Amino acid sequence: MGITADRVVSRRAVLAGAAAGAAVAGLGQARAAGAHSEPGLVALRRDIHRHPELAGAERRTAGIVARRLRAAGLAVTEGVGGHGVVGVLAGAHRGRTVAYRADMDAVPPDEQFGGEATQPAHVCGHDLHTTIGVGVAEALARRRRRLAGTVVFVFQPAEESLGGAAAMLADDVFARARPAEIHALHCGPFPVGQFHVMPGYGLPGQDRGTVTLTGPDAQARAVLLARRIAALGTVTTPETTEALERLVADLQVPGGPLAEFVFIGARPAGAEVRFTYRCWPEQRYVSVRADIERLARESGPATVTVPPAPFPAMICPEPEGEMLQRYLRRALGPAAVGRLHAAVPFSGEDFALFLRRMPGTYTFLGVRRPGAAIESAYPHFTTFDPDERAIGHGVRAMTGWLLTRTGSGR
Repeated sequence: MGITADRVVSRRAVLAGAAAGAAVAGLGQARAAGAHSEPGLVALRRDIHRHPELAGAERRTAGIVARRLRAAGLAVTEGVGGHGVVGVLAGAHRGRTVAYRADMDAVPPDEQFGGEATQPAHVCGHDLHTTIGVGVAEALARRRRRLAGTVVFVFQPAEESLGGAAAMLADDVFARARPAEIHALHCGPFPVGQFHVMPGYGLPGQDRGTVTLTGPDAQARAVLLARRIAALGTVTTPETTEALERLVADLQVPGGPLAEFVFIGARPAGAEVRFTYRCWPEQRYVSVRADIERLARESGPATVTVPPAPFPAMICPEPEGEMLQRYLRRALGPAAVGRLHAAVPFSGEDFALFLRRMPGTYTFLGVRRPGAAIESAYPHFTTFDPDERAIGHGVRAMTGWLLTRTGSGR
């Protein structure tokens, strides 16, 4: 989670009913399949955690994943879009093909907050994501003879740089099996064992650009212009524990203060102003670009350079998200499942590119220890220290969910 930003209705209804009806049975099968592996998964997470690898350099992590998947009997392809790993688990019975994605890279020092950082570190939870993905694959493989359909496990490199998903898609990540949908979890600052879905919402995209000023006073004008561009922002980065708590609370309020936002930074660099921003809803980038163009014109001779289009927002489809919400509430109880009604202004996700190819879900998994400060569970903080019990919660929930989505949980 980088930080800086018509289907047929009747088919959906049938799948929704099937998922809801099989919820408790599916989770029960998941518990039986995965209960004995939890200590080993915690050890796996700790091993990955001790060896963080930056975007594009996930060679060791990818090797561990590939070995575990092969040992579980999956058909494995390595080197997909860099160090990406794809494992295909074919069940013994006919069913649907679905995909599950986990990211593997660590956070560079300059994107870690709340303290001095000099080394890459797994402070975004990708070590947990990878471990949960492996755990789900192993749990499903143990019941292959009763498994319907096919599950494609995608272990993605370079999420923090927003390059891994595009590289895997360009490398035909789904060459062996074409899934109908794709699912993912991400660590979040919620109590351990809670899940938060976000149908219709997600994470913002990212736009950036440069204003080049000309004339004898260009550098002085650039300083003033950077301030005016930064003033377009409607939200700022939380700087206190209270502000983080308020942010998390606001995300859960329908029509709340984060229903629309612009999060923008601008800095002068000689006779240039370099800016980066995220906004919601995604279409708002059109008006933000227009505002920047206007401010540049008002500053004097200047040229604005931007990419053809921003990096896209990750928007979670409503039907699948609502089906997952119903499944989790039936399987875990209503208290274990929340819903977000806004996008996090400061985070982006290249899982957006997968969701542009097919429907799916992206869900926050609570990793906050009881009584712990929110910074311990908020990604990209140097104090990030997730409760490892979240691994078991994630494996059981996603195993049961995938069983229902392939048709095995009926």
